[in-house]
Amino acid sequence: MKRLWKSAVLLLIGLNAGAQDIHLSQFAETPILRNPALIGIYKGDVRLQAVYRNQWNSVTIPYQTGTMSGEMKFPIGNYNDHITAGLQLSYDKAGTSALQSVQILPAINYHKSLNGDKNSFLSIGFTGGMVQRQFDPTHLTFNNQYTGGRFDPSAPTGEEGRMSKIGYTYWDVGAGISYNGVFGEAANYFIGAAYYHFNRPNVSFYENAKVTLDPKMSFNFGITVPVSERVKVVAHYNQMHQGAYTEFIGGALIGYGLMDQGLESDRGVYGGLFYRLNDALVPVVRLDMGTYEIGLSYDINMSKLRTASQNMGGFEISMVFKNFLNSRNTTLNSVTCPSF
Repeated sequence: MKRLWKSAVLLLIGLNAGAQDIHLSQFAETPILRNPALIGIYKGDVRLQAVYRNQWNSVTIPYQTGTMSGEMKFPIGNYNDHITAGLQLSYDKAGTSALQSVQILPAINYHKSLNGDKNSFLSIGFTGGMVQRQFDPTHLTFNNQYTGGRFDPSAPTGEEGRMSKIGYTYWDVGAGISYNGVFGEAANYFIGAAYYHFNRPNVSFYENAKVTLDPKMSFNFGITVPVSERVKVVAHYNQMHQGAYTEFIGGALIGYGLMDQGLESDRGVYGGLFYRLNDALVPVVRLDMGTYEIGLSYDINMSKLRTASQNMGGFEISMVFKNFLNSRNTTLNSVTCPSF
């Protein structure tokens, strides 16, 4: 019966997966999934990011998520405004049914300068692309396959003719808006909001059924505040609503500059804590090495599942490369770059 219950839960998730999108604890490293209007808010012309997550090893077959994204920023006009083009690639595989999703999402963001100091921008971003989902029905069990308390894998499932497809592809569209600026001498911040799944795609595995993907709204905030010549605080907050599902996560990192360059140092160590409401406590460490960054985090499960999981949740690692281009089209002098 334990196996039957697990299979039923996984099948329910697979056939009616309109509830949730991919979510990561290091959400700041996937700006297109967070808000397409947040791409391009970094020091540099180009940025490459990768995140890998492994979750629920202690409970069941681990859920695995991998993402890669790239962004390139171009100055336009009189070098006050600029455009960022981006691409998000994501792969997610969940549980016994091997339910997997592949996303290919291009994005574009226009940054409009609001003052002559080039440190205040209003941004509007769009993303849209292809999503492919599938699962492996051979790992699922059904009520009809149990006779007299015994499981017969060769018995008919009762789903023949109903669950006629094990994969499908759909198109998805999202948009967002953000503002980033400065206050005081060196503190900078951004605030934004995004809306995904405008087209409400059908995500049912049943041939003649319609299960639409709920629209998702996200609200975003980030701020960097210098404390001393070497120390600064970087805080992020993200809030998401999708159907009956909500997520609130926020926290902060304290960074210490490793080079004697004051707040302009691009080398440092960071450590901090994030909290996903009613779900997990997330310690995070990060190392900045100029053009390269690496971050590690671990979810300490605080939800009702903590008894089964023994407080173990998900491990994440992120890697970032960012730099300016050696060309006439660099944004090096066209924007006072924020640091998050």
